[in-house]
Amino acid sequence: MEEQKNTSKGLEILISIKNYIKEFFDLRKSKENEELTVESIRHGVVFKGTNLWVLIFAIFIASLGLNVNSTAVIIGAMLISPLMGPIMGFGLSVGISDFELLKQSFRSYLLTTFISVVTSTLYFSLTPLNEVQSELLARTSPTIYDVLIALFGGLAGIIAVSTKEKGNVIPGAAIATALMPPLCTAGFGLATGNIFYFLGAFYLYFINSVFISLATFLGVRFMHFKRKTFVDNQREKKVRQYMVALVLLTMCPAFYLTYDIVKSTFYEASANSFIAKELDFEHTQVISKKVSYDEKEIRVVLVGNELTQSEIDKVHGSLKHYKLEDTKLTIVQGMNSDNLDMEMLKAQVMEDFYKNSEERLQEQQEEILRLRKELRTYSVYHQLNEQIVPELKVLYPQVKSISMSQMVVFAVDSIHTDTLTMALIDLKEDMNVVQMQQMQEWLKTRTKANKMKFVVE
Repeated sequence: MEEQKNTSKGLEILISIKNYIKEFFDLRKSKENEELTVESIRHGVVFKGTNLWVLIFAIFIASLGLNVNSTAVIIGAMLISPLMGPIMGFGLSVGISDFELLKQSFRSYLLTTFISVVTSTLYFSLTPLNEVQSELLARTSPTIYDVLIALFGGLAGIIAVSTKEKGNVIPGAAIATALMPPLCTAGFGLATGNIFYFLGAFYLYFINSVFISLATFLGVRFMHFKRKTFVDNQREKKVRQYMVALVLLTMCPAFYLTYDIVKSTFYEASANSFIAKELDFEHTQVISKKVSYDEKEIRVVLVGNELTQSEIDKVHGSLKHYKLEDTKLTIVQGMNSDNLDMEMLKAQVMEDFYKNSEERLQEQQEEILRLRKELRTYSVYHQLNEQIVPELKVLYPQVKSISMSQMVVFAVDSIHTDTLTMALIDLKEDMNVVQMQQMQEWLKTRTKANKMKFVVE
């Protein structure tokens, strides 16, 4: 009997915890009117007039930002970009079985993509700045992190749209998912004739689009949006067939490409771990490394003491511990080697120099700020002395001179420190005790000092 009571009590506690968690994460209380949400997303799908012009201007801004390597400008372009509309519309249409919205979203997606690429191509064809910047290079190859960002950014976006407390989530999701920069980079690739830039950037844009749509679909189903009902069962069956075909046509390539991205990411992580651990020698340093997933090759350039053949063989043998058995390892040693890529070496040296310069510059900036702070303290008291002297001359003519400065007091028996304002006063003639106390109180109030010590000569 006692065991049954304990079991029953335990179940009640578990149910209570479950209900608490369910209520804690429940979105229904803050859920916006479903029809308003659908209408809001549907409105963002339509690309005519205002939305179209905003998109064109946003593309120009993003292209300028990539061209001059300005992160702030790129973020600004992403904030005003309406590209999220058709992509979220695609996911919503699948979630509520709205074939008309699906067709409209697909048409708008193709239109916005085409206009964006044409606009960015036009800009990069006309601009005199053709140097490849780091912001451009960062959008030429997707990683697993881009996939995850698109997925979670899309989830945040659909939840924000569907609830009353929207806040700044939608602009933040637009920035995080970064749809604009890849399209502009694709335009740069076309303008400069670099097909690899175009394909890599478009690949990133496509992957981001698919996973934002997938996130929207998952969000819609999680919040139990009502599916569209059909009077005609045959039409409903036909519509669902069309939607399934279109979804499969879109998702299957995306998932295949994502699988390849995951493999590439893990391969590069293993390769970098291998280089960091197995090529760590006391008198030999890796100054350059190149990891190629497509070619299954790791190429490193070493300086310092040359490795012996037995050490090289040992390094080659350790590849299997990192699941890199099929990888070709090329080790370049010595500055006179025929296999030494001087351009790569120069790039690595410049990169190291830049990093060291950045660190040194940061240290100097911190030192300058500290010195400025100290100088500001002395300047404040110098100005204060100049202001006080005329007043002091009128109020207390017995004073010949005054000097004030701030000091740091260190406690001998502890690590405690404190600040103290020191006032050194030279008198022409003696002052009585009352006058001295009045002057001290006046100085303390006038200088707004918490603690003040007086030395009278």
